[in-house]
Amino acid sequence: MKDRVFKGIKAYVRMEERYEGLNILFETDDDLKQDIYAVVDDVKKETGLTPFIFEKISTDRKDIQAIYIEFHDDVHRTGGDFFEKILKRLNVDKCEDNVCEPY
Repeated sequence: MKDRVFKGIKAYVRMEERYEGLNILFETDDDLKQDIYAVVDDVKKETGLTPFIFEKISTDRKDIQAIYIEFHDDVHRTGGDFFEKILKRLNVDKCEDNVCEPY
């Protein structure tokens, strides 16, 4: 995975008072999904942070596959650095403009 080129990933970041969320959307690809989780696990080990992580995997539509990473009650705004580490390792250099595409 070290030299893996990640393709087909869209990232959406949402920040509100004491809340930060990163949505990573991708098309159905079990290898990519496992690689994303491996990156998240590495960053968790490196930072010691434990965000809420859950997924939405559609069996009907290939374009609705997402992993959500959220920090609730993030007073010190540590989630942003966490997200930047993940995005850098996934080779995502920009997030999408809108919050998230409607399903």
